[in-house]
Amino acid sequence: MIALTLAEVAAAVDGRLAGADPQAVVTGSVEFDSRKVSPGGLFVAFAGEQADGHDFAPAARDDGAAAVLGTREVPGVPMVLVDDALTAMGALARAVVDRLDQLTVIGITGSSGKTTTKDLIAQLTARLGPTVAPPGSFNNELGHPYTALQADERTRFLVLEKGARGPGHVRYLCDIAPPRIAVVLNVGVAHIGEFGSVDAIAAAKGELVEQLPATGLAVLNADDPRVDAMAGRTAARVVRYGEAAAADVRAVDVTLDERGRPSYTLVTPEGSRPVRLGLTGRHQVGNTLAAAAVARELGMPLDDLALALNELGLVSSRRMDVFDRPDGVTVVDDSYNANPASMAAALRALAGMGGAGRTFAVLGYMAELGEYERDGHTEVGRLVADLDVDRLIVVGEAAAPIHHGASAVRNWGGKSVLVTDQAAAVQALRAELRAGDVVLVKGSRYRTWEVADGLRADADAGATGTGVA
Repeated sequence: MIALTLAEVAAAVDGRLAGADPQAVVTGSVEFDSRKVSPGGLFVAFAGEQADGHDFAPAARDDGAAAVLGTREVPGVPMVLVDDALTAMGALARAVVDRLDQLTVIGITGSSGKTTTKDLIAQLTARLGPTVAPPGSFNNELGHPYTALQADERTRFLVLEKGARGPGHVRYLCDIAPPRIAVVLNVGVAHIGEFGSVDAIAAAKGELVEQLPATGLAVLNADDPRVDAMAGRTAARVVRYGEAAAADVRAVDVTLDERGRPSYTLVTPEGSRPVRLGLTGRHQVGNTLAAAAVARELGMPLDDLALALNELGLVSSRRMDVFDRPDGVTVVDDSYNANPASMAAALRALAGMGGAGRTFAVLGYMAELGEYERDGHTEVGRLVADLDVDRLIVVGEAAAPIHHGASAVRNWGGKSVLVTDQAAAVQALRAELRAGDVVLVKGSRYRTWEVADGLRADADAGATGTGVA
């Protein structure tokens, strides 16, 4: 964070000082985990259900914190007192962003692919100047200001993904760090349980482009009609990306190698260049095109852009992370989260990686689908069968419609089993896997990753010669 006096911090958050020197300066980071407080930093004390951050205020002071931002006084601790610490943290982030006149804020939203695309954009902008981006999918009312507060006078690009669980959420995040560039990836049924309809989801995602200034830029997916229509909701200039002929930045001649890694010809107004990605999944074509559109607008020359696209890699964990075991089994760990669109993308990637071996899909529950829950899971199961995946292992009763959907498809040559938990899924895999097989692991945040970790542990055991049962 930029250096601010406690008086400036209090003014920014509409707070008051207690036991604090107004001229003392915050020179370190802003943290809500007292264990991460550094000398000169600011500790934000949240009063949660399980723990009260104010109880850790003396420890933060002892570790060198310049002050504690909280809602009640703590004796002997310099405090910035506010009514609501989370709102104050957002106000402080906005004050910092407003002081950084050389900063370009890039916002990304969509029903799927936000974190991966955020990572891709950040990798490209880092070639153009100092870049701050959140770890993983830190995209909510806490993660947004926390990330923005990491920017300082040296930062040129702040790359932020914007999640939403209801109308107005994206707008609120834009108020914390107003974007100059907005990227909208897609509109799907993720979180439809909270929104009620796909049209409501589109309205919420479109809040991002509505918040752009007239001098800003909207980067829109030309392959998604609901996203493409958002051009009418912004005063900013619009650039489209995708495989559609109308896209300004597009891909043609898309092919996949045996690992599911796409190659394509990048077509821009400046010319065309071949691109060969190191990322798995055809859906990465659209993600990388969105990143390319942003980098091009920021001035990256075409030759540099094509080279940079070839060198993009994974940053956030458990997102199409492909690893090979010593026994010849390939595992695709995409277990961080799931919705019907991301399930479909991952399954299509799996189908393209089969080769001489068999394909296994280990799928868990998809959360927040509301009334669409049963149909959403059933359709995923049908897609498994339509793609002719060889084996389907469905984890947990909540995900049972995936099993039923696949089993109901006539003439499917594979087989599906429903298991009780992650350990049972690992055991089922151990009984069947052989060299050349490819396993996809995916589900919402219900410990589905334990299956991937079990397969990785088996790989580590095999590498050290201990063997597995």
